[in-house]
Formats: sequence, C-alpha cells, structure tokens
Amino acid sequence: MFFASDNWSGAHPAIGAALMREQSGYANAYGASALDRKIEARFNDVFEREVAVFFVGTGTAANSLALSSVGRPGGVVFCHKDAHIANDEGGAPEYFTGGGRLATVSGDNGRMNPAALRRMIGRYPADFIHHGQPMAVSLTQSTEVGTVYSLDEIDAITAEAKAHGLPVHMDGARFANALAALDVTPAEMTWKRGVDILSFGGTKNGCWCAEAIVFMNPDQARDMPFIRKRAAHLFSKTRFISAQFDAYLEGGLWLDLARHSNAMAERMRQAFRAAKTARLAWETATNEVFIILPEEAADAARKAGAQFHNWPTPADQPDLIGEGEALIRCVTSFSTEEQEIDRFVSFL
Repeated sequence: MFFASDNWSGAHPAIGAALMREQSGYANAYGASALDRKIEARFNDVFEREVAVFFVGTGTAANSLALSSVGRPGGVVFCHKDAHIANDEGGAPEYFTGGGRLATVSGDNGRMNPAALRRMIGRYPADFIHHGQPMAVSLTQSTEVGTVYSLDEIDAITAEAKAHGLPVHMDGARFANALAALDVTPAEMTWKRGVDILSFGGTKNGCWCAEAIVFMNPDQARDMPFIRKRAAHLFSKTRFISAQFDAYLEGGLWLDLARHSNAMAERMRQAFRAAKTARLAWETATNEVFIILPEEAADAARKAGAQFHNWPTPADQPDLIGEGEALIRCVTSFSTEEQEIDRFVSFL
C-alpha cells in the first residue's frame, strides 16, 4: 500500500529492458548518439511540429533551467501559490535564474485565476526599475492538488501572459496524467494553447530518471545548450536517458501508464465518495487523491503498512477539517494494483 508518491514506484519493465540494451557497446557522448537523435525526432512526432528537446535528470532541473532560459535582470515569474516551483524546489528556480523571483497568484483548486494573474502582473510595471520586470508565467499541469486546467482555462492564462509579452512555461511533471484525464493530444494542450516551454516528466510515470525541456519554437532554445552545461545537467552518457524515452514513448506506453494510475486513483475516489467515516477533501482528476479521515484511522492504516503523506490544510479553507481529523494525500502510480486500493480502503 504505497501511496506516498509516484516517485516511490520503480521503473516499468520496458524501461529497464531499454536500459539493458544500451549497457554494452559504444555511442557518441553528450547527446550526439544515433539514439539521442532518434528520440529528438520522436518528440517532433509527439508534438506535431519541430521542437527543441534537452534531456535532464530531474524535474527540478527541468523547471529551473526552463525558466533560466527566459531570465531577465530583476525578473519575476508568476505562478500559483501552491506551485511546485514556489514551495518544493528548494530555491532552485531563483538560483538558476540568477535571482529571479516568484510572484504567487491565487486561484481555486490549484489553478491560477486569470483575473488574479492580471492584477499580479500589473503590480510589476515593466518600466518601474525598483520592482523588477515580468519575466514569465508558469502553470502546473496537472496541478499540485490533483486537478487539471481545461483547454479553455489554459487559453485564459496564456492570453493574459501574451497580453503582457510574457512566455508561458508548463510544469509537466505529471504531464501524461493530465493528457489522459483530458483525453487530448500533447499539441492541443501545449503550443496550440500558447505554451512556449514544457517540462516533460517521465520519472513519476514509470521511467528511472528521465526528464526533458521542450521548446515549442526551437529559435527560443538558442542559449539552452550553454545553460544546461553550466548547470551540470549535460549528461555524458545521454543515451541512457534517451533509451528510457525510447521505451516510454513506444506504442503509447507513456499514456497507457498514466491511464492506469489515473484509473487506480478513481477507484480510490469512488470508495471514499461512498464512505461514512471518511471523505474526499476535493475532487481530483489525475493520480492524486486527498482524503479527510479520523486521525485514528490514519494511524491504523500506517500501522498496517500503508504509506501516505499528511497534507497541510489549505490557507483558503481553514475549516476544511474538524477536530480529530487528518488531511492526507495518496498518489497512485503505474504499478499500483487494485488489491492495494481495496486493502487500504478497508482500514479507513
């Protein structure tokens, strides 16, 4: 009953087999192998246009270096108040952008409110030197609380960004889960909506260590080779990241894995919609489930071997949980099985 994070899951057998195939022999280093070139071309097919792809080892690197590529002196990045870059990157975005700041924006269910975004951008007039200058807008898809932006909601956010001449970055650590939830194509959820740069995550969805920065317009990626090298994320044996993506993208495996983890989360949601002593904190659409339950039930589940995280009460919902209750987060993965869900629910 491992629901602490999809980062706790292993690697899909197809990913492991792809790595084994690359373990012997020789290939050009630093992203110049035939396999690297093959996967770069594969990303063009995935996004239905020519893109520029840069492999890195972590999601933190993907987000931070993506924002670094659009850095400006005194720059300000606008993101939701619960965004991963604002709360869980240990200051890496600020560090790699050379002192860029994060201005957080309110919005229900983990999604920036377009009007709130407009107001926040307005607090940083581009010609007022003392405040710094707007640099980018970053949205998380799926969000930190398991919800997703609809295509119309992405349009609304990118429209505000473009009205102020700002590039749009999408944190896609759970990109595949959001695609599966919306049943749309990668193109429909990114560049067709005005997204300029994507952090494309594979690690949470069955890869061992595979993340990519995708520029929808290759001309915008001119400085990225130098930024990545300076940040120590130019792997010499890049083919081992490419090998993971080779298996991950083959035959739509990546979307099948996301559909499975989403389905396991839905099985859990259905159980708690019907429960009498526990309830969903809010509705989610991907592989994260947030549950309110008696503290003693949470303790009993932990003693039985369940792994999950307590979650802080949202600042805008101070009365969400009552006395003697706990708010927990459960995350399913490609390797979650139905019996794990059923056993976990039986304790709660």
